[in-house]
Amino acid sequence: QVQLDESGGGLVQSGGSLRLSCALSGRTFATYAMAWFRQLAGKEREFVAAVSRGGITTNYADSVKGRFTMSRDKDTVYLQMNNLKPEDTAVYYCAADQNWYELVSGTRVDYWGQGTQVTVSS
Repeated sequence: QVQLDESGGGLVQSGGSLRLSCALSGRTFATYAMAWFRQLAGKEREFVAAVSRGGITTNYADSVKGRFTMSRDKDTVYLQMNNLKPEDTAVYYCAADQNWYELVSGTRVDYWGQGTQVTVSS
């Protein structure tokens, strides 16, 4: 069984930075594409960023392009978030799937993390 362990959330002022981490265990990390989603209270979960199994391809939501960078190394993925805005406040979820298209669409995702809170104050 795959387990996704997230860390790195917290409270930061507008314009600040945070780095989220997500470690995968229980299966071979290299066989999974990985992504980050976020969800605000009362809203649907939305796609933030994804990285392919080999780390060559990345995909970002328009709202975070130029500010967020996703990367992977060994058994962990990272989301470097710069120039944070109050509208980035949400619970951020790590996701893993062996199918890229299922992953970036958020449909039938194989595994989800427990979520980590990011709060950006104005």
